[in-house]
Amino acid sequence: MGRGRHGPGLLATWQGTAQNQMDVSSYASVLVFLGFGLLFVVINYTLNALITARTPEPQKYDSYECGEVPVGTGQIQYNVRYFIFALIFVLFDVEVIFVFPWAVVFRELGMFAFVEMLIFLTILILGLVYAWRKGVLHWFSRPVEH
Repeated sequence: MGRGRHGPGLLATWQGTAQNQMDVSSYASVLVFLGFGLLFVVINYTLNALITARTPEPQKYDSYECGEVPVGTGQIQYNVRYFIFALIFVLFDVEVIFVFPWAVVFRELGMFAFVEMLIFLTILILGLVYAWRKGVLHWFSRPVEH
């Protein structure tokens, strides 16, 4: 029953197979949920295709401007400065998300966490100084230098 000279015996192979079946059966619930999720999506797309009214009219594709007749196209080009400003805001907003919990448990974390936070804040401040020197934070001034 044990180990022969050519590898594991029949009992060890059967036990290994039973263990593999248990591992596969633990993923069965994930596969069932995945199947239901895919079925849900397919059913909803099919119902949408069957129920939706199709009346192609040019007015459906016009921009809607609060009841007024649209002037021009609905697409305009924004200055990239708006996006850069928004990204800088998100960066410092995320910084607050990391700093606030750290400040709450500051005394328990010790000197290592203090040094880590100093490094984190130094990197962010250097990024702010870089953006400031590049002129990104000036709203109505010269163009951004590359």
